[in-house]
Amino acid sequence: MSVLTIHEVSRRSGLSEPTLRYYEEVGLVGPIDRDENSGHRRYRDADLHVIEALACLRAVGVGIEDMRTYLANRTRGRVAAAEQRDLLLRHAERIEAEIVAQQARLAYLREKAALWDARDRGDTAAESEAMRRSIDAAGRLGVLR
Repeated sequence: MSVLTIHEVSRRSGLSEPTLRYYEEVGLVGPIDRDENSGHRRYRDADLHVIEALACLRAVGVGIEDMRTYLANRTRGRVAAAEQRDLLLRHAERIEAEIVAQQARLAYLREKAALWDARDRGDTAAESEAMRRSIDAAGRLGVLR
């Protein structure tokens, strides 16, 4: 069994030391053991497993309450499998929607660049076509009604 300092856990998980302290404060991890002499936190393997799961959830944008639910479901095991699946799929759908929105933004920028490229070359036919495509792309942004 390894015992790690907050600095080591931070480096290993990618979570900052203040985030680790906050996660303990709000009850996502811990309570974390303390060194008897210094009072510094000492993380054990079990703590690290939870922290690594939280780091992954945080990386994909899962909020504190859903992290709490995820951890509770994790300890419940198979009886919570459907709830766990639904929680994760809900976040997958959110990310898919973000990807679609980013793709629309990218398409708009590329079409506007193509318009300016055609304008720079003096190609009025290509400029006209790029203008039409950029208007279509702007419509997919959802900002122009």
